[in-house]
Amino acid sequence: MAIFISILFAYLIGAIPTAVWVGKIFYKKDVREYGSGNAGATNTFRVLGKIPGTFVLLFDVCKGWLVINNPAVVYFHLQSNADLQIALGIVAVIGHIFPVYVGFRGGKGVAILLGIVFSLHPITALIALGVFLILFISSGYVSLGSIAASFAFPIILFLMEKNIVPSHAIFAISVSVLTLITHKKNIQKLLKGEENRVQIWKFKT
Repeated sequence: MAIFISILFAYLIGAIPTAVWVGKIFYKKDVREYGSGNAGATNTFRVLGKIPGTFVLLFDVCKGWLVINNPAVVYFHLQSNADLQIALGIVAVIGHIFPVYVGFRGGKGVAILLGIVFSLHPITALIALGVFLILFISSGYVSLGSIAASFAFPIILFLMEKNIVPSHAIFAISVSVLTLITHKKNIQKLLKGEENRVQIWKFKT
């Protein structure tokens, strides 16, 4: 029962459409109808500004952390169950991409993935975040930074940790594959030179 509750909790928390709700409640806008059409932090920055964009980013990262450390998992001492941790992470990402609350049209899952990997492998996640920032700042492409970080994550994990739990290794590789799938259109635009650059200091407040 604790495992079932945890999995249900993971989906419902992952499915919280932060960008959509912030836009609709405070700005009377559905961010999915503007900019890139994505219900994520980057599009929230672009459409609504720095403050709501920052809130959406941090909240979505926290969602990822919370599904791994939810009350049922902690209370029943299930933190050591590596397979359950990965299952919760996958379910949460699915919820983020296909949220039941707003017609199953969600974000790409990068921020919530960051929260999940921070919970599971904090040092590796920090290094992968550094890869993202370097690529993002140097190129201006959020998508390029996200893709590079997702590919760097399993490589860094395999280099840093000697005894990797099999399910964590599979999850790390899956992160790269999932990022490729959710960024398919971005990759096409990058190859054509049509991807929008982002200069965060120019976002409206």
